[in-house]
Amino acid sequence: MAAPKSSSLPGLKGDDQKLALVTGASGVLGLATARALIDDDYRVIMVDLDQQKLASQAEALGSAAIPVALDISSSEQIKAVSQEIRQQHGEVSVLVNNAGLLSNNKLSETDDAEWRKLLSVNLDGAFYLCREWLDSMKAKGWGRIVNISSLAMKTGGLTAGTSYTTSKGGLTALTLSIAREAAAHGVTANGIAPAYIRTPMITDFLSEDQQQRLLEQIPVGRFCEPEEVAHVVSFLVSPLSGFITGEIIDINGGLHMD
Repeated sequence: MAAPKSSSLPGLKGDDQKLALVTGASGVLGLATARALIDDDYRVIMVDLDQQKLASQAEALGSAAIPVALDISSSEQIKAVSQEIRQQHGEVSVLVNNAGLLSNNKLSETDDAEWRKLLSVNLDGAFYLCREWLDSMKAKGWGRIVNISSLAMKTGGLTAGTSYTTSKGGLTALTLSIAREAAAHGVTANGIAPAYIRTPMITDFLSEDQQQRLLEQIPVGRFCEPEEVAHVVSFLVSPLSGFITGEIIDINGGLHMD
């Protein structure tokens, strides 16, 4: 049986509605995701903390990239900035919650400040943004939410710490809850659970010895490239993925199979 043509599937009506928002956009993975969505003809709100860095990256990507400095752990900031986005650019149809902080500290080494900081960025920020944009997606009858989770939430954290692993477990539960709520309204919510992407989370947080030991455990024998995750994001926001919701897609080179 031939695959259905994408033009016959539910999708956005008009390029003016193709507006995406990507958090953690100045990082390696966020930047790759923003670039992939721009290649798919989206205008992309690039959200991160460093306005100067964002502006420079957005300039390199062209006029479809819109830099917005925002602390996603603040619900007040999200409300104010979201209103500005609506007024200046329209409603967000695609939300990619990518921003995240990493810690490798296990339970006894995790203090109160670290616990709150990681959950506020990795989980609270995604919750605030989903709450801000889901209703307009439902009203429009179309939307895509993609949350970047982690292999850590499935394995208890091979190298990741307690606060990081817990935050990604919560993000996965949030994804499933939204998927259940929004499915009948043409909105899908899915997650991606990468493992060991070639980003500073690998190069800065793991020693050379740790990296080599990990490579020995990954069947494909290498780390994931950011563009490989961005490709999965592109698929999940496309019309051809409209029958997929509430899924967490593994991308880990065979390190964990289920």
